Amino acid sequence: MTLPIYLDHQATTPVDVRVLEAMLPYFCEVFGNAASRNHSFGWRAREAVSRARDQLAELIGASSCEIVFTSGATESNNLAIRGAVEASGRASGRVITCATEHKAVLDPCLRLRRLGFDVVVLPVDSDGLLDPQRVADALTDDTVLVSVMYANNEIGVLQPIAQIGAIVRETRALFHVDAAQAVGKIGVDVERDAIDLLSLSAHKFYGPKGAGALYVSRRGRRAEIAAQMDGGGHERGLRSGTLNVPGIVGLGAACDICREEMEVEGQRLARLRDRLKDKLFAALDGLQVNGSLDRRLPNNLSVSFAGVDGESLLMGLDELAVSSGSACTSESPEPSHVLRALGVPEKLAHASLRFGLGRQNTEEEVDYAADKVAAVVTRLRRLSA
Repeated sequence: MTLPIYLDHQATTPVDVRVLEAMLPYFCEVFGNAASRNHSFGWRAREAVSRARDQLAELIGASSCEIVFTSGATESNNLAIRGAVEASGRASGRVITCATEHKAVLDPCLRLRRLGFDVVVLPVDSDGLLDPQRVADALTDDTVLVSVMYANNEIGVLQPIAQIGAIVRETRALFHVDAAQAVGKIGVDVERDAIDLLSLSAHKFYGPKGAGALYVSRRGRRAEIAAQMDGGGHERGLRSGTLNVPGIVGLGAACDICREEMEVEGQRLARLRDRLKDKLFAALDGLQVNGSLDRRLPNNLSVSFAGVDGESLLMGLDELAVSSGSACTSESPEPSHVLRALGVPEKLAHASLRFGLGRQNTEEEVDYAADKVAAVVTRLRRLSA
């Protein structure tokens, strides 16, 4: 075991060595532009992109013609949300989302509110789950889009996507799902879950940063979106810009590995997650798990510690790479909007840790982390007393 121990796989994952090996030839040997149609360098790059499109489509139950490559889930979310609203041709209408969404969904929705759209942000229950009936009650004839994330990036809670999708499918509204935390960790099927638009990032499942995709439904109900980046008309005109061939190849390779291994790996990570939880609760009192334990990513544990200062807690855990919430808001002094949406008091929300386990983590590391956290929390409580 080497220190520090990385336990922040919700923020990002290391590139799998097998993914890197698949990517390497496309930096210096097969370096062509996938849009170059007049020579073999471009043809080979285009073939690699096409193969990755097939690999991703197979992982999420889509058709390869429904995959649009982007730079990551943030771009995909913006393309889906703003693109769907623009394509609707409406100057007003309703957009429905959820209070625990990532900022990459909430901020585009708030921008639409400033433009005159009726943006409804639905609350969640204390376990972090969105009641599908709330979605049904909020739907109106002028609803353009419903956007609900598959798995929460802070508390790992899995929303009832299939139920919500079935409700939205009965209307003219499109259903967008931010699945950045779900794809590659659990089984995602866009047809089964009645999803029209789905966002993902490769770096959340052992692929490279800077590569992502948006699924845009073309079978059955066709999802219409307007491009948000104009240029050479790449990706069926929905996302212009020279394709990141090495990154896309890495995304495809990561999809293949996850498709083959995620079920067994998920079971292993769930055992490690439960081991960590049990050891923390055996060593300490005044703990609270945030979010549902029944509907949760196998590798995630979010815990609040009563009686300690959050900043002091993180400073004392210098040998552990953990976070207090989303990496995208780690510099904000405000408590997590996700935990506040669950009703967690501000002091307790500040004293929370998110553990994100991954492929490299072992029982020895989990045991060390639990002992370290218990020791630091005990010391801080003594000091405050």
